Amino acid sequence: MSVVVPTDAWLVAIDLQRVFTGDSPWSTPRYDEAAAGTARLLPHFAGRTVFTRFVAPERPQGAWVPYYREWSFALVPDTDPLYDLTAPFAAAVTDHGTPVVTEPTFGKWGTSLQGVVGDRPHLVLTGVSTDCCVVSTALAAADAGASVTVVADACAGASDEDHRRALALMRLYAPLITVVERGTDLVTGQV
Repeated sequence: MSVVVPTDAWLVAIDLQRVFTGDSPWSTPRYDEAAAGTARLLPHFAGRTVFTRFVAPERPQGAWVPYYREWSFALVPDTDPLYDLTAPFAAAVTDHGTPVVTEPTFGKWGTSLQGVVGDRPHLVLTGVSTDCCVVSTALAAADAGASVTVVADACAGASDEDHRRALALMRLYAPLITVVERGTDLVTGQV
């Protein structure tokens, strides 16, 4: 099933960072597949792409205190290589000036992202983890009036089951949120 997204839609590549790869306690099993799916979409969103990064706060507050007690390895400055974007996304920032929004929250919708994409854009979401940062961003953006399309094969969850459950949850929010199975299902045009 093809889905038409407007020519001014923004690709928001969520948290494609080292901390979610390899031997990290937060490693996402299908990270490489999500990264490859996102990389295939980059040429279609030239000049309309933004990357996000999840980082630990300097001083956790409230419910984040016990969270970071459990995940203390992540309490490093946001400049630590742990929080770097992976290839080819880091190069897109360096070579093309692609904007990066850095937040100490799962959801990335907020004033920083709005400052890049506008108040009520059409967002095409990819990245990790489907069941955490992607769903948190999608729900907040849709609540704020943004149109959201999630590309399933360019996302990865903490597990395959978590990925499927998060996609099923987001499908409940149609037509505010649309989930497409593959990036090739996107068609750019007037809506």
